Amino acid sequence: MKFFLDSANLEEVKNALEWGIIDGVTTNPSLIAKEGVPIEEQIRKICDIFEGDVSAEVISDTAQDMIKEGRRLAHVHRNVVVKVPLIAEGIKAVSRLSKEGIRTNVTLCFSAAQALVAAKAGAYIVSPFIGRIDDLGWPGMDLIRDIVTIYRNYDFKTQVLAASVRGSLHVVEAAKAGAHIGTLPYKVLEQLFQHPLTEKGLEQFLADHRRAFEMAPV
Repeated sequence: MKFFLDSANLEEVKNALEWGIIDGVTTNPSLIAKEGVPIEEQIRKICDIFEGDVSAEVISDTAQDMIKEGRRLAHVHRNVVVKVPLIAEGIKAVSRLSKEGIRTNVTLCFSAAQALVAAKAGAYIVSPFIGRIDDLGWPGMDLIRDIVTIYRNYDFKTQVLAASVRGSLHVVEAAKAGAHIGTLPYKVLEQLFQHPLTEKGLEQFLADHRRAFEMAPV
């Protein structure tokens, strides 16, 4: 399973890179807005410090404008994946961009039918939002399983990216369901390292070592 960092913050990207486990970065208009920097400028900065897929989302609402914007974003850096919303106009744009060799991440997916459409259009990645589905009282992880099954049935190459991930349990369950990618906020990425027994065990190991050696008479 690939780990993507869901952030447009340069410090978070730099810190996450030090762990050596990040395969990509996803952004969206809300994350870009938090940084207060125009999207193309911020995406270029991320690509300058990170070698891997970086998703940059269009903010247009017509296929024609999405195609133009997608081409412009794709020219920012070779690693840019153009993020497009899963609406009819978006699928038109994905079909055209894919034919031009521009990789797309089809976002805001909430059903297996939508994911099937995205794959048919040639999407490089589809992003089902499991956390938001859970919020409605439906099992978001079932959607991951359904999409993975459909893609395997027909040998679609589109990768399934688990988005709207709320915690480490979501990450584990998405991996068990066969998601190719999980995109994680920085705080969720940190949670993957944490376990109270690890902290307790390390504290005990170090305390035993200090008692045996640091307090020994010279």
